[in-house]
Amino acid sequence: MRLRSPLFAPGDSERKMEKAAASAADAVILDLEDSVAAPAKDAARAMVAARLPGLAGRGVIVRVNPPGTPWYLADLAAIVAGAPDAVMLPKCAGPEDLTALDHHLEALETAAGLRVGSIGVLPIVTETAASVRGLARYAAPGRMLGLCFGAEDLSADLGISPRDAEGAYPAAIAAARAAVLVLAAALGLPAIDTPWPDPRDPAGLDRESAAAAADGFAGKVLIHPGQIEAVNAAFTPPAEKIAWARAVQAGFAANPGAGVFTLEGKMIDRPHLKLAQRILAAGA
Repeated sequence: MRLRSPLFAPGDSERKMEKAAASAADAVILDLEDSVAAPAKDAARAMVAARLPGLAGRGVIVRVNPPGTPWYLADLAAIVAGAPDAVMLPKCAGPEDLTALDHHLEALETAAGLRVGSIGVLPIVTETAASVRGLARYAAPGRMLGLCFGAEDLSADLGISPRDAEGAYPAAIAAARAAVLVLAAALGLPAIDTPWPDPRDPAGLDRESAAAAADGFAGKVLIHPGQIEAVNAAFTPPAEKIAWARAVQAGFAANPGAGVFTLEGKMIDRPHLKLAQRILAAGA
């Protein structure tokens, strides 16, 4: 499942879930958390559970409610039988939350007759100051398909705005963003950027998406179908970059024992091969 453009759809809206599923987004996030008010949680959970079997093969993620809330376990119990591709875990405070989620999913997959480990996990790991402090404690990926950077909830926890008037992040948010990129690289996982909050500002979306791609993010969470085309384009390597990556890969294939060779007058070594492989994976 590609994660350039995972698109949120509120779990209490049949119309919006259908529209998201029919879109060109790489994946659909059926949301049971922030977009669903407390009185509608039970109804939304039932709607999402009923919708999941018809979305097999679509690339579906369900954002459940956070651990410790009255809805978390009920969300998992309802959705696992529908075999979503992944569970998005909000307010992930650290590896302990992922360990607990793994145990819950293992039991529910077994009960549903699913292969243990078949449902991936996409945690949002920066929604509180405490969770940012714990980033260094993450280890082996396990079920993790990627790491999500969340700016809005973190800024609320810090009591600051997530962006200034020019769209730049304040220091603490920028530090958390950089930490997610480094951690994702260390774990061999894609990093997914925070949503652009204003669907009426395509220029802002273009600017932030380009910066995220340049910094090493693999995709960006979306809140509106109108954002899909721009984000897919931003996180798809251009043709000239793919051609360079193929040439690097071919050069090492032709010289399997070489640690370095020259391409168009420039030295190419093994780190370039690693970069080329990432580029080709992003363009697949």
